[in-house]
Amino acid sequence: MMIKETSLRRDPDLRGELAFLARGCDFVLPSRFKKRLKSFQQTQIQNKPEKKPGTPLPPTATFPSSPRPLSPVPHVNNVVNAPLSINIPQFYFPEGLPDACSNHEQTLSKIETAFMDIEDQKADIYEMGKIAKLCGCPLYWKAPMFRAAGGERTGFVSAQSFIAMWRKLLNDHHDDASKFICLLAKPSCNSLEQEDFIPLLQDVVDTHPGLTFLKDAPEFHSRYITTVIQRIFYTVNRSWSGKITSTEIRKSNFLQTLALLEEEEDINQITDYFSYEHFYVIYCKFWELDSDHDLYISQADLSRYNDQASSNRIIERIFSGAVTRGKTVQKEGRMSYADFVWFLISEEDKRNPTSIEYWFRCMDVDGDGVLSMYELEYFYEEQCERMEAMGIEPLPFHDLLCQMLDLVKPATEGKITLRDLKRCRMAHIFYDTFFNLEKYLDHEQRDPFAVQKDIENEGPEPSDWDRFAAEEYETLVAEESAQAQFQEGSFEDYETEEPASPSEIGNKSNKSKTVTSSLSEKCGKLQSVDEE
Repeated sequence: MMIKETSLRRDPDLRGELAFLARGCDFVLPSRFKKRLKSFQQTQIQNKPEKKPGTPLPPTATFPSSPRPLSPVPHVNNVVNAPLSINIPQFYFPEGLPDACSNHEQTLSKIETAFMDIEDQKADIYEMGKIAKLCGCPLYWKAPMFRAAGGERTGFVSAQSFIAMWRKLLNDHHDDASKFICLLAKPSCNSLEQEDFIPLLQDVVDTHPGLTFLKDAPEFHSRYITTVIQRIFYTVNRSWSGKITSTEIRKSNFLQTLALLEEEEDINQITDYFSYEHFYVIYCKFWELDSDHDLYISQADLSRYNDQASSNRIIERIFSGAVTRGKTVQKEGRMSYADFVWFLISEEDKRNPTSIEYWFRCMDVDGDGVLSMYELEYFYEEQCERMEAMGIEPLPFHDLLCQMLDLVKPATEGKITLRDLKRCRMAHIFYDTFFNLEKYLDHEQRDPFAVQKDIENEGPEPSDWDRFAAEEYETLVAEESAQAQFQEGSFEDYETEEPASPSEIGNKSNKSKTVTSSLSEKCGKLQSVDEE
């Protein structure tokens, strides 16, 4: 074989191929070497279109037995055109999209004028409502504004301190969500924790016309505030992090619901977050289970809910820390009132996205993000035992598994993921089958066409939680009214009277007095516990 030395020097790819052929070989057959070298040269010609098609291949040369030093490789100027720089406009605005048309100085001038009309130009928290409206904010932003301007320390806010605070906020934050986070959050924090909502909600309790009857019962203001906070985090904190970000605020309806408080005097019409009726139902359910009234319930207490409808194995999973925060549940085996709020809403509304996640965490025993057939069988075993004790022949697990797989239609055979359960829109039936015997039997007796009709109906129907809370509130109020009239010696008259409408709660009616007095009696017994 003959090959020109210059072609070998100038073609580094060819040198690499020759080195590859000879690497690790004491002897290379000339025929094999020639064939592979020829194929490589043909590939090089095809990959270089600038060469003319008629150019002959360079003649081959025999390699000397001893290596010869290579002369320096001539420098080749490889001109690479640098890509032109493209100015990509900013598309991510964590603090909201700036509004170039807004006139901040005009707004600040109106605020300064408003402070002129206030005595000594010092506004208290009640006068801060007018300032909030001038800033273009809902009325109930006044408490966060008051605190952010330093009013908590002095009891009032001066014009100078408020304008300085508001000017900085307008320059750094450009939408309602980021402004709200800035007003409520601790210094240098960009998210909200549970305690950050307390001043805002205390102001709602003190000033909303639908909660005036609570002024006579301050002992359970904290219960109402705790309930509202847990409902906010249950709905808004989709990341389960315990910290609400501006992105989560933007994706939720919380700020819109907060603005409705200013327009709606009957707070029970606002079923999201703030309804007093819903708070009353939750607290009474907790009171029934908390036998020693220490604001904690044990695993045995929780198992008594709804006549022990939930299985013991799912109760154990709840107390294992799968869906609770803090060390109280795991170490001491006790559930707080705040954790009970999450449990009750999840139990009564298994269509809710947070509820689907809640029960998925409980059933995912090994925490691998998938419900395996072994985990499903583990929970269904107790259901079978309970049905046999009731004289009901249970469906074999294999047959039930086929039904559930047809129901969910998982993307991966034999594995059910959280995405599968959210997509199928039948998660409530799936969960009740494995750990709530009473609801499972109800589903079995229901017309399957009626179930499908409920799924296809996408109208603005009340949620399962709203329906449950309304029914339970009617029942509780009727029981309280009967007990009150019996104690007054007028039980005979009760049978001829119709129970009052739940919407009347919050007004100065006999019903609200009955409910408030009953709840005050319960909470009064807990005052000593809080003081400890």
